[in-house]
Amino acid sequence: MVSSTRQALDAAVDALRAAGISDPRFDAELLLAEATGLDRAYLAAHPEVEILPPAARRFGEMVRRRLRREPVAYITGRKGFRHLELAVDPRVLIPRPETELLVELALELQPAGVLDLGTGSGAIALAVAAELPDCAVIAADTSAAALEVARANAERLGLAERVRFLEGSLPPDEDFDLILANLPYVAEADWSSLQPEVREWEPREALLAGPDGLDAIRGLLSDRVRLLSSYGRKKAKSADRIIALEVGEGQAAPVGEILAEAGFGEIEVRADLAGIERVVIGRP
Repeated sequence: MVSSTRQALDAAVDALRAAGISDPRFDAELLLAEATGLDRAYLAAHPEVEILPPAARRFGEMVRRRLRREPVAYITGRKGFRHLELAVDPRVLIPRPETELLVELALELQPAGVLDLGTGSGAIALAVAAELPDCAVIAADTSAAALEVARANAERLGLAERVRFLEGSLPPDEDFDLILANLPYVAEADWSSLQPEVREWEPREALLAGPDGLDAIRGLLSDRVRLLSSYGRKKAKSADRIIALEVGEGQAAPVGEILAEAGFGEIEVRADLAGIERVVIGRP
C-alpha cells in the first residue's frame, strides 16, 4: 500500500512518542528525508507526496531502529558539526554542539599547533584544520577503532593532509601550543540516569571516567612535565602551552583545582549556550 508523506510521518510520530522519544516529529522528519532522499522542507511543503514502496520499507526499518532508541545519527550514519558533515557509528561518540566551544577557542587564540586529545570522529581536529589552514593539527585517541572513523572522515573531507593521527594519549616530542581535550567525564553514579541513546549505544569507554567522572582528566594532568613543556622545532617556552578541557555539569570547579595543582596558574571557565560551565582553560 502506497502512503503519503503525511500518513507516514503521522504514524511514525505516534509510535516514537509512545516509545518516549523526546522530539518524535523532528526525528521522524529526519528519517523520512533520509529514506526518500528528499529535503525535509520539500516533504513538509508537500504532505500528499506518495512514498514509493522501497522508500517506505527503508523508512519503516529506520523507525524500528529509532524505537530501539538507536540515535538518529547512527541510523543515518552522519552528524553535522560546525561546517562539516561527519560520518559516525557506534565506534565513536556523536559530536555535540557544546564541543564547538573548543573549536571557537582555537579560532580565538590562532595557535601554530593544536593537539586534539580523544578525537573520536575527528570533529574537533577536522574543524580546526578546516578553519585554521595554517595550524598544524594532531589528533590522538586511545581507541584504534575511533581513529579509523576519524581518518575516514579526514579523507572524505579532503583534510587528510592537514591532520596527523596518533594512537595513544599525550604524545611525546610533538610540537603544539594548544591542547583541546574532550575526554570521558561521566561519573559511575550517573551512568544509569543517562538517556538510553547514550547508555546503550555510544561507546562506554569514551564516556565513563570513574566514581566522580574525573579519572581521565586526572590521568592526563598528572603528567605535568609533558603538559607544560613544548618539544620539536619551535622549542617554545612553557608559557606558550594552553589546555582546554570539556567537562560535565558541576565539574568546572574541581577540574580548575586539578589544573592549578598541575601547574597552570591562570584558570578560566566558559559556559555553553545552556549556561552550563562547559570548558575549563588552563594557562601556565
